[in-house]
Amino acid sequence: MEDLWRAIALLLILEGLMPVLMPQAWREALIRIAHINPVTIRLFGMIAMAIGALMFNFLR
Repeated sequence: MEDLWRAIALLLILEGLMPVLMPQAWREALIRIAHINPVTIRLFGMIAMAIGALMFNFLR
């Protein structure tokens, strides 16, 4: 369970880097993402989850 909390903490750190280091670029990226087709966003999310699951499995 402790590893799960560490993983969540690392996720939050990584998610916070872009807005802290480049807030204007982060805002522009969010605006561009808002205009992308939801199906494309869903596909990207599924691909990211699959890559993450494979990495998790190989790094274990």
